[in-house]
Amino acid sequence: MPKVDAKGRVVLPQAVRERLGITPGTEVVVREEDGEVVIRPEDDPERILDRLDRLVEEAAPERATEPLDDDAGPVARKHREAVRRGAEGESGERDGSVERDGTDG
Repeated sequence: MPKVDAKGRVVLPQAVRERLGITPGTEVVVREEDGEVVIRPEDDPERILDRLDRLVEEAAPERATEPLDDDAGPVARKHREAVRRGAEGESGERDGSVERDGTDG
C-alpha cells in the first residue's frame, strides 16, 4: 500500500500508472471528492497549453536583450547570421556538411 512521504508525495502503483497511461512528466489533476483524494491525468490540451504559456511568461526576462552592435566578435556575428538564416528557412547544411569556424562548440 502506498504511503505519503514527508513532502506529501505518493508513488502510484505501476499497474495503475500503466492502465491510465501516466508516464514521467504527465500532468495530473488532484482534487477532493466526497472526502476522498482523486488523481487523474490531465487530458485537456487547452489547459495544458495555457499552463505552459503561463510558465513561459513567468520564466521570461523582464526586459528584452539588446541587439548586437557592429563591433560584435566573429563568433557572435556568425551566430547572429545563423539565426537569421534559420528564421528565413535556410538550414546552413546544403550538402550534409557543417561549416565550422575552428572554435569549439
